Amino acid sequence: MSNQKNGGGTRRNSSDQACSTPGSPRLTTSRSPSPSLSFSGMDPGSPMGLGDNDPNVLKVFNPIDTNETLEVPTDKPYKINPPPRDRPVRLYCDGIYDLVHYGHMRALEQAKKSFPNVYLMVGMNNDSETHRRKGKTVLTEGERYESMRHCRWVDEIIADAPWFVTQEFLDEHQIDYVCHDDLPYASAESDDVYAFVKAQGRFLPTQRTDGVSTSEVITRIVRDYDKYLRRNLERGMSPKDLNISFLKEQELNLQKHMSDIREQIKKNIRGTREDLAGELEDLKAELRHTKLFWEDRRQDFVRGFSSMFGSQVEKIFGKKRREDESALPENGLATKRIRKDSLESKASSSELS
Repeated sequence: MSNQKNGGGTRRNSSDQACSTPGSPRLTTSRSPSPSLSFSGMDPGSPMGLGDNDPNVLKVFNPIDTNETLEVPTDKPYKINPPPRDRPVRLYCDGIYDLVHYGHMRALEQAKKSFPNVYLMVGMNNDSETHRRKGKTVLTEGERYESMRHCRWVDEIIADAPWFVTQEFLDEHQIDYVCHDDLPYASAESDDVYAFVKAQGRFLPTQRTDGVSTSEVITRIVRDYDKYLRRNLERGMSPKDLNISFLKEQELNLQKHMSDIREQIKKNIRGTREDLAGELEDLKAELRHTKLFWEDRRQDFVRGFSSMFGSQVEKIFGKKRREDESALPENGLATKRIRKDSLESKASSSELS
């Protein structure tokens, strides 16, 4: 039984039987040609950058065309029986199909378009078998069945399918071909669980879609764990719902605050520069205005000071000036006497000589 991740999967062993559930969903599907798919932007628009594209993953896929003939591949190392011509060709794909993605869908589309008239059955493993052999799934079996029920390529869902196909299962559901990529899938009993199907000419290969798998999707979630926690907290979920502690909640709140600051700076870096330049010009203008204001006020202060204390200042300085002036004549007479005495002394000396 294939894990059918078509972008990641492992093989397992079992000989358990399972048959189609009586009320299993059946769909009438259209087989119109699929348009070319371009994944130019897979980001859901989250402010935290969730779902960012991986630049190493192929973004554009060629259309999958319907095979309008009943020819089968002839370049394989195993034989492939010619299909029936008098009825729809019954094809079978199997897997867990947890977190259904475009890798799953493209594998099913290839199977559906293998021949002009195809009836496509999809076998899905239940939770008990999957958890025991593969590990815990994200979706429950009911959720996985319901997700696959909406795939346009699927005509019938076989619930509780065996872990890998057996001869009895092939005969019971009248399966013409089992569809899967043709890489060997080993189990405890065999190096390739599809070996017996290939030996009967009842294996039809499909092409894997690289770059996507359920495991890879889960890895993205684990890698961006804190971002998804923050997103859910912002959407109203409680720490208890998310099974996180009070300290973890505060850490996430701090991360969000820092992230918001970084994003705001990135988005408004140009506007921030312009705002700062404008604020600087306003500051310069304010300083110029303040300088002019105080220059004008300086004259007012001098006039006010003079009006309040001018008479007293004048009285003090006037008294000092008068005292200086009264002292000047006496000093002048003393100077004249000194000069007169000096001249008389010089004349006497001249006469004696």
